[in-house]
Amino acid sequence: MTDSVAGPLAVLIEDDDVVAETLALYLDQAGFRVERAADGLEGLRLASRDDAALVILDLMVPKVSGLEVCARLRTISAVPILMLTARTSEEDRIRGLELGADDYVPKPFSPREVVLRAKALIKRAPAGGCEPVPLRIGPLEIDSFRRRARVNAEPVPLTATEFKLMEALARHPGRAFTREELLARAFGPDYDGTDRTVDAHITNIRRKLEPLGASHCILTVHGVGYRLAAGDGD
Repeated sequence: MTDSVAGPLAVLIEDDDVVAETLALYLDQAGFRVERAADGLEGLRLASRDDAALVILDLMVPKVSGLEVCARLRTISAVPILMLTARTSEEDRIRGLELGADDYVPKPFSPREVVLRAKALIKRAPAGGCEPVPLRIGPLEIDSFRRRARVNAEPVPLTATEFKLMEALARHPGRAFTREELLARAFGPDYDGTDRTVDAHITNIRRKLEPLGASHCILTVHGVGYRLAAGDGD
């Protein structure tokens, strides 16, 4: 691997040596620094580092399961989490998303796809130009420049994916979006997600808004999808 320290740190939690070595090679070539853990316990230690920019997490790792790693990590960090899973059950993937993972790639997968999704998860707003004014809808504030969400000045600890969905809704308050539209607006038209993916993330966002009295901000539009309350008594 390269000795460069300039790239973002990707923590790879994978017990399969062949898969780990292949992914590490592709990530290294894409400019990432890679730290690998072969079990969930060591992975959690590495993923808790302040300089971790991304966690790539296999659900089927020893000592501490991938789902448990995800749950524990979300109590201390909002670092983007990309799940790798050989499990065929959709419920396992949905459970991971509910615990705070941002995206998943089922095995077998293309290493290039993993790299592209990894880059998308850590992508920052373009530098330069004037700092954009935060979006304010009722008690909700979405600051795209700082990637920060607040309710009545209280921070909402959203993951990278949750923030993208909130940002998409906040740019058009009152408008009903289908789940497919939300996926496209948050991740691009080529993103291969499902309705259940959106539902899981919206459930997480509502759970985080609830202690601040704002879970009602995201409204379900039956037969369509979701919309953000316009903040004018809606």
